[in-house]
Amino acid sequence: MELMQAEYISSLPLEQLLAAANEIRREILGNHIEICGIVNAKSGRCGEDCKFCAQSAHYAADVEEYPLLDKEELVNAARAASENGADRFGIVTSGKGPGREEIEKIADSIREIRKDAGISVCASLGVLDERSFVILREAGLSRYHHNIETSESFYPQIVTTHDYGQRINTIKNAKKADIEVCSGGIIGMGETWQDRIDMALLLKELEVESVPLNFLVPIKGTPLENAGSITPLEALRVIALFRIILKKASIKIIAGRESVLKDFQGLMYMAGADGMMVGGYLTIAGRSVEEDRALVEEIKKLWSEE
Repeated sequence: MELMQAEYISSLPLEQLLAAANEIRREILGNHIEICGIVNAKSGRCGEDCKFCAQSAHYAADVEEYPLLDKEELVNAARAASENGADRFGIVTSGKGPGREEIEKIADSIREIRKDAGISVCASLGVLDERSFVILREAGLSRYHHNIETSESFYPQIVTTHDYGQRINTIKNAKKADIEVCSGGIIGMGETWQDRIDMALLLKELEVESVPLNFLVPIKGTPLENAGSITPLEALRVIALFRIILKKASIKIIAGRESVLKDFQGLMYMAGADGMMVGGYLTIAGRSVEEDRALVEEIKKLWSEE
């Protein structure tokens, strides 16, 4: 899709935009809603300065700190996610990237999760080399999560301790290892609509399989703690834009859907989304699993009547 086409699409009346996005979702992906659950497998002070993150050592946010969870804890978390209806379970660690010893421990845990919980395993571990990806893939990792966060031009205003190219290279290394990639970012950090369009077009170029869209939840102690929130209708417009540009990629709505979409959460699926995360988002609590299950059932019933 050309840039001018994307700019035109983003300017369409909201009703027309949602209808187009919903039609693409229905025709290409059908009526399945993919549910993800994650575990904060290693929490604490990270040397990177991502301005939205409570775990950055550069800021004074209140966050729990602990080392990598052991295998039994990770397996139990995966089992709980499966029981909550999740299709995928993600192992997430703070920091720029784990060393080889931690990679081996995570790989061992992945093998046990696949054997015990029977759920697809994803991971978000930061910057990895090709060998680490091969170790994880051989252990049973199916998808790697590594957000680009925003557009390349806006990125330096959000992160300065590593560059955009490292993010792109990590995604390419995962694909070289034959691992699917989940990559998206955060909306509402002060970026323009052009930044959002550029981000979506790059994700399309990178051919990522899954796109998690987060809406900024300002965290006290971070530089973005006083950032203003976008409106529910603007959020729906963003979701629809990404669906129309990315077409076949899974689009999951993650953190911030409760605070930004509020009573409009059901409409995120009418805007082209086909998945969400349940059970919380690292350092931020989400809705109850029961509420999210009820929402999914309502949407599936609605889709069956279309």
